[in-house]
Amino acid sequence: MTDIITDNEPVVRISDSGPQRSVPEQGIDTDRTVVAVGPTGVSAIEPLLSVTKDGETAFYTQCSPDAAAEIVESVDDAADGVAAMADRTQSTPDAVVGHDPTTARLPMPQLPGLDTGVRTILGGCGWRRPTNSADYEAAGGFDEPEPEAVLNVGSALRGRGWGDLCHDAPLAETWGTVQEADGNTAVVVNAHGADPDRLLLESAPFEVLDGAAALARTVEAHSLIVYASEADEHAVETVREAAANYPELPVPVDVVTGPDEYRAAEPTMALEAIEGNHRLEARLRPPGPEAVGLHGQPTLIHTPRTLAQLAVALREEEIPQTRLLTVTGDVDAPATVELPESDTLADVLDAVDLTGTLKAARVGGRFGGLTSDLDVGPDPESLAAADLGTEGSIHVLAADRCIVEFVGKTASFAADENCGRCVPCREGTTQLAGLLREIYDGSYTPGKIEELVRVMSTSSICEFGVQAGRPVRTAMSEFESEFEAHADGHCPAGRCLDPLEVSV
Repeated sequence: MTDIITDNEPVVRISDSGPQRSVPEQGIDTDRTVVAVGPTGVSAIEPLLSVTKDGETAFYTQCSPDAAAEIVESVDDAADGVAAMADRTQSTPDAVVGHDPTTARLPMPQLPGLDTGVRTILGGCGWRRPTNSADYEAAGGFDEPEPEAVLNVGSALRGRGWGDLCHDAPLAETWGTVQEADGNTAVVVNAHGADPDRLLLESAPFEVLDGAAALARTVEAHSLIVYASEADEHAVETVREAAANYPELPVPVDVVTGPDEYRAAEPTMALEAIEGNHRLEARLRPPGPEAVGLHGQPTLIHTPRTLAQLAVALREEEIPQTRLLTVTGDVDAPATVELPESDTLADVLDAVDLTGTLKAARVGGRFGGLTSDLDVGPDPESLAAADLGTEGSIHVLAADRCIVEFVGKTASFAADENCGRCVPCREGTTQLAGLLREIYDGSYTPGKIEELVRVMSTSSICEFGVQAGRPVRTAMSEFESEFEAHADGHCPAGRCLDPLEVSV
């Protein structure tokens, strides 16, 4: 189905996380207006079925195939409104929302996760068909902005995610370097590993491709590559199909996968993977990829989050001051939400059900900082002031978690998974793991640990080593009594194992 969805007749949308089941497999009569849309980012409420008619949408959460079939059968009798369908089925809508009949964004019902924050970048997730160009065009997509407009946005827009070459920095300066360089410029969409980026590829790939296409035109790129983990099969298939359906790309899109390893998301290691190198090592800088990148050519590397922000900013002529955050850890189910930078991290907890009381959270990815205070804004300045990360994830720890065990497992992971290229990271992570092991033997040396982490963070050649010590540093700052207790032979949580003997 390639035509535009209209609100003249009832429309049924089915949203599910992971590899989506096709509509026929749902046991639903496909002669009706029933479409599969992308995941919403809130897996706890999916499969999510929505029925839209005359500017009103009814939502049914965790909808089984049998219930979906019954609801669809009742759609033809929905002349009196979608909310009234409950009288003709065994299923009552979990929420009903009135909205503009022509909306191209998912209306925000009062449902856990979907009523948290805003849905500006995530607006198409769970509402539009991910690979249907007509849906995206109806949302205002596929415009071809002038290079000057793109550069103006880039002067204020900052990169999102540690896989972005302009991580937390304005984009335009790097773009200017590429424009001035000689050679065939490449644009790389680095979608490896991060949950918010995976969601965008699965549910709103045209937002990402639209931003990438605008950038490719502006810098007169000769190649455009989407790079993702080989484990993200559904995201890869979806963006590949979306690229094939994109009306007028400035250059063909090549979708490439890399190994399912955390370090493979680092920008220069991503280039190594794209080039087909079996051993992934960070590249020395300078020169950076913007001068000598993919196959020695000038290269820009941005995450899907960055490029989707660019696409929406160009379309709406205003940069959305929002951040995508995925909440994981001790929660019933993970959720990805979009939070205004004026909100605080504590607001994301409304999107999930905690499996206990909150003790702490690791903010900012695998090597984010630990804190018990989420009254912090999601903007880079606020996060940096709190020694937290900006990767776009919040891993929640319940009250029965042992902080020493948790950071020990992180240190063990860093020691095992670093690329080995530079001494501060290779030897530093190994030494850090050893110092944490010594705590279990009764030796806690905070001064040594702090100095080691300082050296790692100031002299490692890539963000892996720069950030690897942050979980330990922040945990010692706020939970030092737990480290001291372990050195005395006691775990306050009453449950930890030797962190360096526990698999990550």
